[in-house]
Amino acid sequence: MTVDKGHTNTAFVADDGLNSKKAHHGTKNIANSFALEIQDKKPGLETDYNPYEHRHVEHPTTNNETLIHLLKGSLGTGILAMPNAFHHAGWLVGGVGTLLIGILCTYCIHLLIKAEFELCRRKRVPSLNYPAVTQTALLEGPEALKPLSGVIIHIINTFLLIYQLGTCCVYVVFVSSNIKAIADYYTENDTDVRIYMLIILLPLILINWVRNLKFLAPFSTLANFITLVSFGIILYYIFREPISFEGREAVGKVAEFPLFFGTVLFALEAIGVILPLENEMKTPKKFGGNFGVLNKAMLLIVTLYIGMGFFGYLNYGMDAKGSITLNLPEDEILAQCVKGMLAFAIYITHGLACYVAIDITWNDYMKKHIGDSPRATIYEYLVRTVLVLVTFLLAVAIPNLELFISLFGALCLSALGIAFPALIQTCTYWHETHGLAKAWMIVKNSVIGVIAVIGLVVGTSTSLKEIIQTFGDHE
Repeated sequence: MTVDKGHTNTAFVADDGLNSKKAHHGTKNIANSFALEIQDKKPGLETDYNPYEHRHVEHPTTNNETLIHLLKGSLGTGILAMPNAFHHAGWLVGGVGTLLIGILCTYCIHLLIKAEFELCRRKRVPSLNYPAVTQTALLEGPEALKPLSGVIIHIINTFLLIYQLGTCCVYVVFVSSNIKAIADYYTENDTDVRIYMLIILLPLILINWVRNLKFLAPFSTLANFITLVSFGIILYYIFREPISFEGREAVGKVAEFPLFFGTVLFALEAIGVILPLENEMKTPKKFGGNFGVLNKAMLLIVTLYIGMGFFGYLNYGMDAKGSITLNLPEDEILAQCVKGMLAFAIYITHGLACYVAIDITWNDYMKKHIGDSPRATIYEYLVRTVLVLVTFLLAVAIPNLELFISLFGALCLSALGIAFPALIQTCTYWHETHGLAKAWMIVKNSVIGVIAVIGLVVGTSTSLKEIIQTFGDHE
Protein backbone atom coordinates (compact mmCIF):
# COMPACT_ATOMS: atom_id res chain seq x y z
CA MET A 1 0.00 0.00 0.00
CA THR A 2 1.45 3.33 -1.00
CA VAL A 3 0.90 6.36 1.18
CA ASP A 4 -1.12 9.31 -0.04
CA LYS A 5 1.79 11.69 0.19
CA GLY A 6 -0.20 14.50 -1.30
CA HIS A 7 -2.74 14.65 1.48
CA THR A 8 -2.36 17.84 3.47
CA ASN A 9 -4.62 19.97 5.56
CA THR A 10 -4.78 22.73 2.97
CA ALA A 11 -7.01 22.64 -0.05
CA PHE A 12 -4.55 24.30 -2.37
CA VAL A 13 -2.02 27.06 -2.59
CA ALA A 14 -2.61 29.85 -5.10
CA ASP A 15 0.05 30.14 -7.78
CA ASP A 16 1.96 33.04 -9.35
CA GLY A 17 1.56 35.23 -6.28
CA LEU A 18 -2.11 35.76 -7.03
CA ASN A 19 -4.30 36.98 -4.25
CA SER A 20 -5.87 33.82 -2.84
CA LYS A 21 -8.05 35.79 -0.48
CA LYS A 22 -10.56 36.57 -3.17
CA ALA A 23 -13.51 34.29 -2.45
CA HIS A 24 -15.65 32.46 -5.00
CA HIS A 25 -18.61 34.69 -5.94
CA GLY A 26 -17.69 36.98 -3.06
CA THR A 27 -18.68 34.45 -0.40
CA LYS A 28 -16.74 33.90 2.80
CA ASN A 29 -14.34 31.05 3.42
CA ILE A 30 -15.70 27.54 3.02
CA ALA A 31 -15.78 24.54 5.35
CA ASN A 32 -14.73 26.17 8.64
CA SER A 33 -11.03 25.39 9.18
CA PHE A 34 -10.81 23.92 5.68
CA ALA A 35 -10.82 27.34 4.10
CA LEU A 36 -10.95 26.84 0.35
CA GLU A 37 -10.33 30.35 -0.86
CA ILE A 38 -11.07 30.45 -4.57
CA GLN A 39 -10.34 33.51 -6.61
CA ASP A 40 -12.86 34.99 -9.02
CA LYS A 41 -12.73 33.57 -12.52
CA LYS A 42 -11.35 35.97 -15.05
CA PRO A 43 -12.87 35.23 -18.47
CA GLY A 44 -10.24 34.29 -21.01
CA LEU A 45 -7.38 34.36 -18.51
CA GLU A 46 -7.64 30.69 -17.52
CA THR A 47 -6.85 29.60 -21.07
CA ASP A 48 -3.31 30.96 -20.64
CA TYR A 49 -2.65 28.89 -17.53
CA ASN A 50 -1.20 25.39 -17.71
CA PRO A 51 -1.05 23.79 -14.24
CA TYR A 52 1.65 21.36 -15.34
CA GLU A 53 4.03 24.23 -16.05
CA HIS A 54 3.57 25.69 -12.55
CA ARG A 55 4.21 22.58 -10.48
CA HIS A 56 7.49 22.83 -8.64
CA VAL A 57 8.34 19.37 -7.31
CA GLU A 58 11.64 18.96 -5.50
CA HIS A 59 12.18 15.37 -6.63
CA PRO A 60 9.85 14.67 -9.59
CA THR A 61 9.23 11.06 -10.57
CA THR A 62 9.76 9.62 -14.03
CA ASN A 63 7.06 7.72 -15.92
CA ASN A 64 8.59 4.36 -14.99
CA GLU A 65 8.91 5.32 -11.33
CA THR A 66 5.27 6.37 -11.26
CA LEU A 67 4.30 3.09 -12.91
CA ILE A 68 6.17 1.17 -10.21
CA HIS A 69 4.50 3.22 -7.45
CA LEU A 70 1.08 2.47 -8.94
CA LEU A 71 1.89 -1.23 -9.04
CA LYS A 72 3.09 -1.10 -5.43
CA GLY A 73 -0.13 0.64 -4.42
CA SER A 74 -2.27 -2.12 -5.91
CA LEU A 75 -0.25 -5.28 -5.28
CA GLY A 76 -0.67 -6.26 -1.64
CA THR A 77 -3.09 -8.28 0.46
CA GLY A 78 -5.81 -7.70 -2.15
CA ILE A 79 -4.20 -9.84 -4.84
CA LEU A 80 -3.71 -12.65 -2.31
CA ALA A 81 -7.49 -12.64 -1.73
CA MET A 82 -8.40 -13.00 -5.41
CA PRO A 83 -8.75 -16.83 -5.40
CA ASN A 84 -11.31 -16.44 -2.62
CA ALA A 85 -13.09 -13.74 -4.64
CA PHE A 86 -13.28 -16.10 -7.64
CA HIS A 87 -14.70 -18.76 -5.31
CA HIS A 88 -17.64 -16.43 -4.64
CA ALA A 89 -18.17 -15.55 -8.32
CA GLY A 90 -17.02 -18.60 -10.26
CA TRP A 91 -14.08 -18.72 -12.66
CA LEU A 92 -16.00 -17.32 -15.67
CA VAL A 93 -17.89 -14.54 -13.88
CA GLY A 94 -14.80 -13.82 -11.80
CA GLY A 95 -12.62 -13.28 -14.86
CA VAL A 96 -15.15 -11.19 -16.78
CA GLY A 97 -16.23 -9.33 -13.64
CA THR A 98 -12.67 -8.41 -12.66
CA LEU A 99 -12.03 -7.13 -16.19
CA LEU A 100 -15.21 -5.00 -16.19
CA ILE A 101 -14.58 -3.62 -12.70
CA GLY A 102 -11.00 -2.84 -13.74
CA ILE A 103 -12.22 -0.95 -16.83
CA LEU A 104 -14.77 0.97 -14.74
CA CYS A 105 -12.20 1.91 -12.08
CA THR A 106 -9.68 3.02 -14.71
CA TYR A 107 -12.30 5.12 -16.50
CA CYS A 108 -13.31 6.80 -13.23
CA ILE A 109 -9.68 7.60 -12.44
CA HIS A 110 -9.40 9.26 -15.86
CA LEU A 111 -12.48 11.34 -15.01
CA LEU A 112 -10.83 12.46 -11.78
CA ILE A 113 -7.50 13.35 -13.41
CA LYS A 114 -9.12 15.34 -16.24
CA ALA A 115 -11.40 17.20 -13.83
CA GLU A 116 -8.46 18.10 -11.61
CA PHE A 117 -6.55 19.55 -14.57
CA GLU A 118 -9.57 21.58 -15.70
CA LEU A 119 -10.27 22.92 -12.20
CA CYS A 120 -6.61 23.80 -11.68
CA ARG A 121 -6.63 25.63 -15.02
CA ARG A 122 -9.72 27.62 -14.09
CA LYS A 123 -8.52 28.49 -10.60
CA ARG A 124 -4.91 29.05 -11.64
CA VAL A 125 -3.41 26.64 -9.09
CA PRO A 126 -0.76 24.00 -9.84
CA SER A 127 -2.51 21.07 -8.15
CA LEU A 128 -5.40 19.96 -5.94
CA ASN A 129 -5.77 17.01 -3.61
CA TYR A 130 -8.83 14.74 -3.67
CA PRO A 131 -10.96 16.60 -1.08
CA ALA A 132 -10.17 19.95 -2.69
CA VAL A 133 -11.02 18.66 -6.19
CA THR A 134 -14.41 17.49 -4.92
CA GLN A 135 -15.14 20.75 -3.11
CA THR A 136 -14.07 22.92 -6.04
CA ALA A 137 -16.15 20.83 -8.45
CA LEU A 138 -19.28 21.25 -6.33
CA LEU A 139 -18.76 25.00 -6.31
CA GLU A 140 -18.56 24.90 -10.12
CA GLY A 141 -21.65 22.70 -10.50
CA PRO A 142 -25.42 23.06 -10.09
CA GLU A 143 -26.66 25.59 -7.57
CA ALA A 144 -28.43 22.85 -5.62
CA LEU A 145 -25.12 21.12 -4.83
CA LYS A 146 -23.13 24.19 -3.77
CA PRO A 147 -24.34 24.10 -0.13
CA LEU A 148 -22.72 20.64 0.14
CA SER A 149 -19.29 22.10 -0.61
CA GLY A 150 -18.89 23.03 3.05
CA VAL A 151 -19.08 19.44 4.29
CA ILE A 152 -17.75 17.46 1.34
CA ILE A 153 -14.14 17.61 2.57
CA HIS A 154 -15.21 16.00 5.84
CA ILE A 155 -17.14 13.32 3.92
CA ILE A 156 -14.13 12.53 1.71
CA ASN A 157 -11.82 12.47 4.73
CA THR A 158 -14.21 10.15 6.55
CA PHE A 159 -14.20 7.66 3.67
CA LEU A 160 -10.40 7.90 3.39
CA LEU A 161 -10.06 7.44 7.14
CA ILE A 162 -12.38 4.41 7.25
CA TYR A 163 -10.64 2.86 4.26
CA GLN A 164 -7.12 3.33 5.63
CA LEU A 165 -8.08 2.05 9.08
CA GLY A 166 -9.88 -0.83 7.40
CA THR A 167 -6.74 -1.62 5.45
CA CYS A 168 -4.81 -1.64 8.72
CA CYS A 169 -7.37 -4.08 10.16
CA VAL A 170 -6.77 -6.35 7.17
CA TYR A 171 -3.03 -6.11 7.82
CA VAL A 172 -3.43 -7.05 11.50
CA VAL A 173 -5.50 -10.12 10.58
CA PHE A 174 -3.13 -11.04 7.75
CA VAL A 175 0.05 -10.84 9.84
CA SER A 176 -1.39 -12.68 12.83
CA SER A 177 -3.08 -15.38 10.68
CA ASN A 178 0.14 -16.19 8.86
CA ILE A 179 2.17 -16.24 12.09
CA LYS A 180 -0.47 -18.55 13.56
CA ALA A 181 -0.23 -20.86 10.52
CA ILE A 182 3.52 -21.22 11.09
CA ALA A 183 3.43 -21.46 14.88
CA ASP A 184 0.55 -23.93 15.03
CA TYR A 185 2.37 -26.37 12.78
CA TYR A 186 5.56 -26.41 14.84
CA THR A 187 3.87 -26.30 18.26
CA GLU A 188 1.14 -28.74 17.20
CA ASN A 189 -1.43 -26.53 18.92
CA ASP A 190 -4.45 -24.66 17.55
CA THR A 191 -3.90 -21.32 19.26
CA ASP A 192 -6.53 -18.60 18.92
CA VAL A 193 -5.42 -16.06 16.31
CA ARG A 194 -6.26 -13.28 18.80
CA ILE A 195 -3.29 -14.35 20.92
CA TYR A 196 -0.98 -13.59 18.02
CA MET A 197 -2.74 -10.26 17.48
CA LEU A 198 -1.95 -9.39 21.09
CA ILE A 199 1.68 -10.44 20.61
CA ILE A 200 2.16 -8.14 17.60
CA LEU A 201 0.26 -5.19 19.18
CA LEU A 202 3.31 -3.53 20.77
CA PRO A 203 5.46 -3.82 17.60
CA LEU A 204 2.55 -2.30 15.62
CA ILE A 205 2.34 0.63 18.03
CA LEU A 206 6.10 1.19 17.90
CA ILE A 207 6.32 1.17 14.09
CA ASN A 208 3.50 3.74 13.98
CA TRP A 209 5.43 5.97 16.37
CA VAL A 210 7.87 6.63 13.53
CA ARG A 211 6.93 10.19 12.56
CA ASN A 212 9.21 10.51 9.53
CA LEU A 213 8.51 8.03 6.74
CA LYS A 214 12.06 8.50 5.51
CA PHE A 215 13.20 6.13 8.28
CA LEU A 216 10.83 3.44 6.98
CA ALA A 217 11.96 3.79 3.37
CA PRO A 218 14.76 1.15 3.51
CA PHE A 219 12.37 -1.33 5.16
CA SER A 220 9.73 -0.53 2.55
CA THR A 221 12.21 -1.34 -0.23
CA LEU A 222 13.02 -4.62 1.51
CA ALA A 223 9.30 -5.36 1.86
CA ASN A 224 8.75 -4.79 -1.86
CA PHE A 225 11.57 -7.22 -2.71
CA ILE A 226 10.18 -9.80 -0.28
CA THR A 227 6.70 -9.43 -1.76
CA LEU A 228 8.00 -9.95 -5.30
CA VAL A 229 9.92 -13.09 -4.33
CA SER A 230 6.93 -14.41 -2.36
CA PHE A 231 4.58 -13.96 -5.32
CA GLY A 232 6.97 -15.99 -7.44
CA ILE A 233 6.96 -18.83 -4.90
CA ILE A 234 3.14 -18.70 -4.65
CA LEU A 235 2.90 -19.04 -8.44
CA TYR A 236 5.21 -22.05 -8.20
CA TYR A 237 2.77 -23.75 -5.82
CA ILE A 238 -0.23 -22.82 -7.98
CA PHE A 239 1.26 -24.35 -11.13
CA ARG A 240 3.04 -27.24 -9.45
CA GLU A 241 -0.03 -29.42 -9.89
CA PRO A 242 -1.93 -29.79 -13.20
CA ILE A 243 -4.72 -27.21 -13.53
CA SER A 244 -8.20 -28.75 -13.76
CA PHE A 245 -11.73 -27.36 -14.13
CA GLU A 246 -13.22 -30.40 -12.42
CA GLY A 247 -15.51 -29.38 -9.56
CA ARG A 248 -14.95 -25.68 -10.24
CA GLU A 249 -18.00 -23.49 -10.82
CA ALA A 250 -18.07 -21.17 -13.84
CA VAL A 251 -20.81 -19.10 -12.18
CA GLY A 252 -21.01 -18.75 -8.41
CA LYS A 253 -23.96 -18.04 -6.15
CA VAL A 254 -25.69 -14.75 -6.91
CA ALA A 255 -25.96 -14.02 -3.17
CA GLU A 256 -22.16 -14.05 -2.92
CA PHE A 257 -21.49 -11.69 -5.85
CA PRO A 258 -21.38 -8.63 -3.53
CA LEU A 259 -18.50 -10.25 -1.63
CA PHE A 260 -16.67 -10.69 -4.95
CA PHE A 261 -17.37 -7.06 -5.92
CA GLY A 262 -16.06 -5.68 -2.62
CA THR A 263 -12.93 -7.83 -2.69
CA VAL A 264 -12.03 -6.85 -6.26
CA LEU A 265 -12.61 -3.16 -5.52
CA PHE A 266 -10.41 -3.36 -2.43
CA ALA A 267 -7.73 -5.12 -4.46
CA LEU A 268 -7.80 -2.91 -7.57
CA GLU A 269 -8.33 0.58 -6.25
CA ALA A 270 -5.43 2.79 -5.22
CA ILE A 271 -7.55 5.94 -5.46
CA GLY A 272 -5.83 7.60 -2.49
CA VAL A 273 -2.48 7.72 -4.29
CA ILE A 274 -3.63 8.67 -7.80
CA LEU A 275 -3.54 12.48 -7.49
CA PRO A 276 -0.35 12.59 -5.39
CA LEU A 277 1.45 10.39 -7.93
CA GLU A 278 0.22 12.45 -10.88
CA ASN A 279 1.09 15.69 -9.10
CA GLU A 280 4.67 14.56 -8.46
CA MET A 281 5.45 13.44 -12.01
CA LYS A 282 8.11 15.09 -14.12
CA THR A 283 5.79 14.77 -17.12
CA PRO A 284 2.23 14.63 -15.68
CA LYS A 285 0.76 14.89 -19.18
CA LYS A 286 1.96 11.30 -19.72
CA PHE A 287 -0.10 9.97 -16.81
CA GLY A 288 -3.41 9.87 -18.71
CA GLY A 289 -4.04 9.22 -22.38
CA ASN A 290 -4.61 5.96 -24.22
CA PHE A 291 -1.00 4.83 -23.81
CA GLY A 292 -0.27 6.70 -20.60
CA VAL A 293 1.13 5.45 -17.31
CA LEU A 294 -2.32 4.84 -15.82
CA ASN A 295 -3.57 2.55 -18.59
CA LYS A 296 -0.30 0.62 -18.69
CA ALA A 297 -0.35 0.11 -14.92
CA MET A 298 -4.02 -0.89 -14.79
CA LEU A 299 -3.56 -3.32 -17.70
CA LEU A 300 -0.76 -5.06 -15.80
CA ILE A 301 -2.67 -4.97 -12.51
CA VAL A 302 -5.93 -6.35 -13.93
CA THR A 303 -4.02 -9.08 -15.80
CA LEU A 304 -2.18 -10.11 -12.63
CA TYR A 305 -5.38 -10.10 -10.57
CA ILE A 306 -7.32 -12.18 -13.08
CA GLY A 307 -4.40 -14.61 -13.34
CA MET A 308 -3.99 -15.00 -9.56
CA GLY A 309 -7.75 -15.32 -9.01
CA PHE A 310 -8.40 -17.67 -11.93
CA PHE A 311 -5.55 -20.13 -11.41
CA GLY A 312 -5.69 -19.86 -7.63
CA TYR A 313 -9.38 -20.80 -7.65
CA LEU A 314 -8.85 -23.66 -10.12
CA ASN A 315 -6.14 -24.97 -7.80
CA TYR A 316 -7.87 -24.62 -4.41
CA GLY A 317 -11.57 -24.37 -5.34
CA MET A 318 -14.00 -23.73 -2.50
CA ASP A 319 -11.14 -24.19 -0.03
CA ALA A 320 -9.57 -20.90 -1.19
CA LYS A 321 -9.02 -18.81 1.95
CA GLY A 322 -8.92 -15.08 2.59
CA SER A 323 -5.24 -15.13 1.70
CA ILE A 324 -3.81 -17.72 -0.66
CA THR A 325 -0.79 -18.01 1.67
CA LEU A 326 -3.05 -19.86 4.12
CA ASN A 327 -3.65 -22.52 1.43
CA LEU A 328 0.04 -23.31 1.01
CA PRO A 329 1.30 -26.65 2.39
CA GLU A 330 1.93 -26.59 6.12
CA ASP A 331 4.69 -29.20 6.04
CA GLU A 332 7.04 -27.51 3.58
CA ILE A 333 9.74 -25.09 4.67
CA LEU A 334 9.43 -23.01 1.48
CA ALA A 335 5.71 -22.43 2.08
CA GLN A 336 6.35 -21.49 5.71
CA CYS A 337 9.02 -19.03 4.58
CA VAL A 338 6.53 -17.34 2.24
CA LYS A 339 4.05 -16.89 5.08
CA GLY A 340 6.72 -15.48 7.36
CA MET A 341 8.20 -13.16 4.72
CA LEU A 342 4.83 -11.73 3.70
CA ALA A 343 3.82 -11.32 7.36
CA PHE A 344 6.98 -9.25 7.86
CA ALA A 345 6.43 -7.25 4.66
CA ILE A 346 2.82 -6.42 5.55
CA TYR A 347 3.83 -5.56 9.12
CA ILE A 348 6.18 -2.90 7.76
CA THR A 349 3.47 -1.66 5.40
CA HIS A 350 1.10 -1.16 8.35
CA GLY A 351 3.09 1.92 9.31
CA LEU A 352 2.70 3.34 5.80
CA ALA A 353 -1.02 2.55 5.55
CA CYS A 354 -1.79 4.02 8.96
CA TYR A 355 0.21 7.15 8.11
CA VAL A 356 -2.67 8.51 6.01
CA ALA A 357 -5.17 7.91 8.82
CA ILE A 358 -2.81 9.61 11.26
CA ASP A 359 -2.30 12.53 8.87
CA ILE A 360 -6.03 13.09 8.49
CA THR A 361 -6.85 12.69 12.19
CA TRP A 362 -3.93 14.70 13.56
CA ASN A 363 -3.19 17.41 10.97
CA ASP A 364 -6.74 18.04 9.74
CA TYR A 365 -8.57 17.86 13.04
CA MET A 366 -6.76 17.34 16.36
CA LYS A 367 -3.80 19.67 15.78
CA LYS A 368 -6.09 22.61 15.00
CA HIS A 369 -7.63 22.39 18.46
CA ILE A 370 -4.41 21.77 20.37
CA GLY A 371 -2.54 24.65 18.73
CA ASP A 372 0.98 25.36 19.98
CA SER A 373 0.64 23.35 23.17
CA PRO A 374 4.01 22.21 24.59
CA ARG A 375 2.45 18.76 24.93
CA ALA A 376 1.52 18.58 21.24
CA THR A 377 4.08 15.85 20.55
CA ILE A 378 2.72 13.73 23.41
CA TYR A 379 -0.81 14.18 22.09
CA GLU A 380 0.34 13.14 18.62
CA TYR A 381 1.85 9.91 19.96
CA LEU A 382 -1.38 9.34 21.86
CA VAL A 383 -3.40 9.73 18.63
CA ARG A 384 -1.07 7.32 16.84
CA THR A 385 -1.48 4.77 19.63
CA VAL A 386 -5.27 5.09 19.74
CA LEU A 387 -5.60 4.57 15.98
CA VAL A 388 -3.51 1.41 16.17
CA LEU A 389 -5.66 0.20 19.08
CA VAL A 390 -8.82 0.84 17.03
CA THR A 391 -7.55 -1.35 14.18
CA PHE A 392 -6.42 -3.96 16.72
CA LEU A 393 -9.79 -4.12 18.51
CA LEU A 394 -11.71 -4.39 15.24
CA ALA A 395 -9.44 -7.22 14.12
CA VAL A 396 -9.88 -8.98 17.47
CA ALA A 397 -13.68 -8.66 17.22
CA ILE A 398 -13.91 -10.22 13.75
CA PRO A 399 -10.67 -12.01 12.80
CA ASN A 400 -11.89 -12.81 9.30
CA LEU A 401 -9.64 -11.64 6.49
CA GLU A 402 -11.94 -12.04 3.47
CA LEU A 403 -14.92 -10.32 5.12
CA PHE A 404 -12.83 -7.32 6.16
CA ILE A 405 -11.48 -6.95 2.62
CA SER A 406 -14.95 -7.19 1.07
CA LEU A 407 -16.51 -4.78 3.59
CA PHE A 408 -14.05 -1.94 3.19
CA GLY A 409 -13.84 -2.40 -0.56
CA ALA A 410 -17.61 -2.12 -0.97
CA LEU A 411 -18.09 0.62 1.64
CA CYS A 412 -15.30 3.05 0.83
CA LEU A 413 -14.06 2.37 -2.68
CA SER A 414 -17.54 2.29 -4.24
CA ALA A 415 -17.73 5.92 -3.14
CA LEU A 416 -14.12 7.11 -3.51
CA GLY A 417 -13.25 5.16 -6.64
CA ILE A 418 -16.51 5.24 -8.62
CA ALA A 419 -19.28 7.56 -7.34
CA PHE A 420 -17.28 10.69 -6.50
CA PRO A 421 -15.28 10.81 -9.77
CA ALA A 422 -18.58 10.65 -11.72
CA LEU A 423 -20.02 13.43 -9.54
CA ILE A 424 -16.84 15.50 -9.93
CA GLN A 425 -16.94 15.31 -13.74
CA THR A 426 -20.63 16.22 -13.85
CA CYS A 427 -20.15 19.29 -11.65
CA THR A 428 -16.91 20.39 -13.33
CA TYR A 429 -18.46 20.53 -16.80
CA TRP A 430 -22.04 21.40 -15.75
CA HIS A 431 -21.90 24.90 -17.23
CA GLU A 432 -19.43 24.03 -19.98
CA THR A 433 -21.40 21.37 -21.89
CA HIS A 434 -24.79 21.73 -23.58
CA GLY A 435 -27.37 19.81 -25.58
CA LEU A 436 -26.81 16.14 -26.31
CA ALA A 437 -23.29 16.20 -24.88
CA LYS A 438 -24.61 17.36 -21.52
CA ALA A 439 -27.50 14.87 -21.59
CA TRP A 440 -25.06 12.04 -22.35
CA MET A 441 -22.73 13.13 -19.54
CA ILE A 442 -25.59 13.21 -17.03
CA VAL A 443 -27.01 9.83 -18.10
CA LYS A 444 -23.58 8.16 -18.19
CA ASN A 445 -22.48 9.44 -14.81
CA SER A 446 -25.90 8.70 -13.29
CA VAL A 447 -25.52 5.07 -14.39
CA ILE A 448 -22.02 4.98 -12.88
CA GLY A 449 -23.42 6.52 -9.69
CA VAL A 450 -26.20 3.94 -9.49
CA ILE A 451 -23.68 1.10 -9.93
CA ALA A 452 -21.56 2.59 -7.15
CA VAL A 453 -24.52 3.02 -4.77
CA ILE A 454 -25.79 -0.51 -5.43
CA GLY A 455 -22.28 -1.87 -4.89
CA LEU A 456 -21.91 0.15 -1.69
CA VAL A 457 -25.30 -0.76 -0.19
CA VAL A 458 -25.51 -4.41 -1.26
CA GLY A 459 -21.80 -5.14 -0.80
CA THR A 460 -21.64 -3.50 2.62
CA SER A 461 -24.85 -5.11 3.89
CA THR A 462 -23.80 -8.56 2.65
CA SER A 463 -20.38 -8.24 4.30
CA LEU A 464 -21.93 -6.99 7.54
CA LYS A 465 -24.38 -9.90 7.61
CA GLU A 466 -21.49 -12.33 7.16
CA ILE A 467 -19.46 -10.53 9.84
CA ILE A 468 -22.38 -10.62 12.30
CA GLN A 469 -22.84 -14.31 11.61
CA THR A 470 -19.11 -14.92 12.08
CA PHE A 471 -19.08 -12.84 15.25
CA GLY A 472 -21.99 -14.92 16.55
CA ASP A 473 -20.13 -18.13 15.77
CA HIS A 474 -17.13 -16.93 17.80
CA GLU A 475 -19.27 -16.13 20.83
